[in-house]
Amino acid sequence: MTITIESIASGIRERGFSFVSGAHMRQLLSERALAAWNDYAQSWNDLREDQYMADGGRYRRRRHAAFEIVDGSIVRKPHQPHYQSVDHNHLNGGRQRWFEPVADGTIQSPTHQALIDLSRAIFTEAGHAPVPTGSLIEMHQFRIEPAADSAGKPTPEGKHRDGVDWVSVVLANRINVGEGVTDIYSAETGESLGSFTLTDPLDTVFLDDRRVLHDVTPINLIDPAKHGYRDALVLTFVGP
Repeated sequence: MTITIESIASGIRERGFSFVSGAHMRQLLSERALAAWNDYAQSWNDLREDQYMADGGRYRRRRHAAFEIVDGSIVRKPHQPHYQSVDHNHLNGGRQRWFEPVADGTIQSPTHQALIDLSRAIFTEAGHAPVPTGSLIEMHQFRIEPAADSAGKPTPEGKHRDGVDWVSVVLANRINVGEGVTDIYSAETGESLGSFTLTDPLDTVFLDDRRVLHDVTPINLIDPAKHGYRDALVLTFVGP
């Protein structure tokens, strides 16, 4: 089966989201981007502990970066805090959260450039209009690390919207963890629209954040005697 930007965008328009397997994502990325993938994924080994977890959890590491569309190009902004309202994040929202910046080398990776450009192209097609000049794009690198005696929570705030226009969630890696089911719901009715699990590198979901809610079930270690984690890239787009 051949996957296209148009077919992904069509799914977003119809259901509010599209799940794309890692194998299909590889059809859409250049050889240069794929050749750089392993080094890009290794950058998740250098994240910092999230100090803002209101539930007291110490299971999340992350880095953050912000970009703006300027004259058609995606330009990195000076480092800034991440902010969500309490309406969109009842657990950790309502305050400015300063996370360590994404490393320059990660931003310069051909893989990063390809993923952010692909997301922009898909959302342009899904919305039948270019993502507008002045739009804010935020990049989050997340690592969720369960312990032998406690789960890790990819979405500790539960079923939610991110409070933006569009969202891409890309699995970077998944080692010695089970569960972590992604559930999608209608933002209007709360009806379940689908469930799936990001299991393989580059498994991706593209979301219309205005229309759907999403949630990911907690993850647990498969072998409690060994380290385990779930690494994900989240890209959000919101218009000016």
